[in-house]
Amino acid sequence: MSKYYPPRADVDQFHCILCGVYARQIWHNLIIAGKGITGFTASNCQHCHELSFWYEGRMVVPSEAPVPPAHIDIPSICLEEYNEARDVVARSPRAAAALLRLCLQKMMIVLGETGDHINEDIGSLVKKGLPIEVQQALDICRVVGNNAVHPGEIELSDNPEIAYTLFEMINFIVEDRISRPQKIASIFRSLPEGALNAIARRDGMSENN
Repeated sequence: MSKYYPPRADVDQFHCILCGVYARQIWHNLIIAGKGITGFTASNCQHCHELSFWYEGRMVVPSEAPVPPAHIDIPSICLEEYNEARDVVARSPRAAAALLRLCLQKMMIVLGETGDHINEDIGSLVKKGLPIEVQQALDICRVVGNNAVHPGEIELSDNPEIAYTLFEMINFIVEDRISRPQKIASIFRSLPEGALNAIARRDGMSENN
């Protein structure tokens, strides 16, 4: 999965929310005649030449959040929550984090866990050999999501960037736990039948496995 550079205030290059292309941005301060500079700015994409409008560092038009779209291999049962979180994160980072927590909870089922208690599910995956970077990504989503639902130490309204990173974490988890194994399995199955049978005999498996 190619790296996504989300729109950020006053950054010279990022993935345009309108055309999806990583492109140079030219920034403008918006001025009211006779009153001077306002708190609004505009970024002009040098690929599609469309404008997005910002207020005090937050994108307001278009209303879609400056976060990556869902990974192409995200489970279908998780897609609705991901897209809904993407729609609301610019207005309510807390709501988005809570939705992504639910997205993660549903993903636990796809990963072979119960989906009843995320913390216990992560612990179970760790016992099965989960890489530490994936465990950390899971716990980031869990802890931030819990803080969105219950009062905690993370104030998302003051730090919306924390909510934005959850989208990257979800996509990273999908890439590592779902997409990459599928790609490897597909390539493996394309090996010659004789080689597959020899591997099966070597590892003590039946040739039907």
